[in-house]
Amino acid sequence: MEVIQKIEEKTRRKPVRNKFLRDLKKHKFIYLLVLPGFLHILLFDYYPFYYLQIAFKDYSVFRGISDSPWIGFQNFVDLFESKYFLQSLGNTLMINLYMLGFGFFVPVIIAILINEIRMVHFVRTVQSVLYLPHFLSWVIIGGIFATMLSPSSGLVNVILGWFGVDPIFFMADTRWFRSVLVFSQIWKEAGWGSIIFLAAIVGIGTEQYESAIVDGANRFQRMLYITFPSLVPTMLVVLLLQISKLLKLFEQVFVMYNPVVAEVSETLGTYVYQIGIMRGDIAFATAAGIFNSIFSLVLVLAANHIVKMIRGTPII
Repeated sequence: MEVIQKIEEKTRRKPVRNKFLRDLKKHKFIYLLVLPGFLHILLFDYYPFYYLQIAFKDYSVFRGISDSPWIGFQNFVDLFESKYFLQSLGNTLMINLYMLGFGFFVPVIIAILINEIRMVHFVRTVQSVLYLPHFLSWVIIGGIFATMLSPSSGLVNVILGWFGVDPIFFMADTRWFRSVLVFSQIWKEAGWGSIIFLAAIVGIGTEQYESAIVDGANRFQRMLYITFPSLVPTMLVVLLLQISKLLKLFEQVFVMYNPVVAEVSETLGTYVYQIGIMRGDIAFATAAGIFNSIFSLVLVLAANHIVKMIRGTPII
């Protein structure tokens, strides 16, 4: 019986293998096109998992990974006992919550307003002006804001001086620095983010607007009761994507960061940079990076569960 079963298993596997080889031969050029992307994912997405073991070792560059001794979860224990880590985690969450709270609806409003404009040339001009900041690097934007907010010659302080307000050093004041971060983020990305919502508005059926016009609804009512509710599914997807990036706040803060406001501006990204690159404690920085990824995953799953409770179906 065992011999018969082995023969039957071989006869079942052989057609599958032959079918795959025939398919590979028939579509070899398509598989060749897929190969670079597959290798990219393999090398840059999966191969780095091998180095996660550094977080569980007393890693030394001179000893290498294989010769560095295992220390278990000691790096994670040290991580949670560090007051600077907890401070950077709190700053990261606080800054991102400000950005979500004040900036999430700005692209939606921009998209709705642009959709209501009927002058084509004016719309193109407005879109070009709003999209332009997205293509500027944070280094350039940091320089722009440092110049505009300068306490001695900045345009903002000059205007405030007309109203008798003393100069404010926005970039070195803990009371204002987070506001600068939030405002600069909104200014840079709000216009570009409106593209997604403009595409969603195009997909709204015109018969809904026509019916509303027949019922006597004005333009504001059509925006409020047709356009905005139709954008809710897209808004939920965008919200989930933004939550997935909640802890990945580095470049903007790194450019505008200075030691004077470190208490309110040190984020997980800059903290990992300081520990891993500047101090050379790669194992500790790797542990912080793993925590960052796991915490981001938990946030995404929690947000997805909330979305499922609200609309009945999850996004992922």
